[in-house]
Amino acid sequence: MNVRVEHRERLTDSQVAAVLGVAEAAMEADGVGPLNEQAILQLRHGGDRTRSTLLYAGDDLVGYAHLDLTDPADPGGELVVHPAFRRRGYGRRLLRAVLDETGGRLRVWAHGGHPGAQALAAATGFARVRSLWRMRRPLSAELPPYELPDGVRLRAFEPGSPDEEAWVALNAKAFAHHPEQGSWTLEDLRLREREPWFDPAGFFLAERHDPRDGTARLAGFHWTKVHDGHEPIGEVYVVGVDPAEQGSGLGRALTLAGLAHLRSLGLAQVMLYVDESNVAAVRLYERLGFTRWDVDVMYQKG
Repeated sequence: MNVRVEHRERLTDSQVAAVLGVAEAAMEADGVGPLNEQAILQLRHGGDRTRSTLLYAGDDLVGYAHLDLTDPADPGGELVVHPAFRRRGYGRRLLRAVLDETGGRLRVWAHGGHPGAQALAAATGFARVRSLWRMRRPLSAELPPYELPDGVRLRAFEPGSPDEEAWVALNAKAFAHHPEQGSWTLEDLRLREREPWFDPAGFFLAERHDPRDGTARLAGFHWTKVHDGHEPIGEVYVVGVDPAEQGSGLGRALTLAGLAHLRSLGLAQVMLYVDESNVAAVRLYERLGFTRWDVDVMYQKG
């Protein structure tokens, strides 16, 4: 069977549909999506920092790789092979094609810590360098009340307002050492504002007010999300706090405010992602009743 690789800056609508079909088949087989939200958004809308690699066997799309070139010296990516075509060497062929594009350097996520991904990584010289925990808790369990620090008030985010640039700036500051979250741009924010799940009522901004002149500055935020489906689940999408507010209890208060909002929507469960190495955050979430549910693993070469 003729096997060919295609590298694309931008996919056609039919190619996007085919890739999404492969991703959906993989999710049904593995119980976890093979592509993260950023990859899906860039797949649908394009991006000047991304590249796609398509692997065909005859007329069938059997594999897809998403390459993020936000930092060309440290490229990241995600790969998926259709379940019907696994164990035939297509995963290794696809990975080799991507490595040829990056000069042998690559960070790649394996969602759910899939054993096939672990075996491929070991066989191709990739090392495990990072783990991202997925944690969850029932919203029926007791939620302690939250108390904001003195001088801080909560309000909802306003799309199309100066809140957008203020949020991007604070997000960069709060996640200065986070390789994905801290690099979000205004366009990344606006792409999500156009998604069906976006709800500004669940996007909380914490402002610190100066009693001397009445001015306010953004001190933190909690952006929640609801995943629709057979059993909808809430998500602590992202919580960020100005480093100047560290130790004030604002992060805990923002987390609890968002959880209370998600429970008010009638949701039974809530989930979140957190770096395994972020011990302080893991302990906070464990104290709030979250337990580890699954893990995403990053492998690196070069």
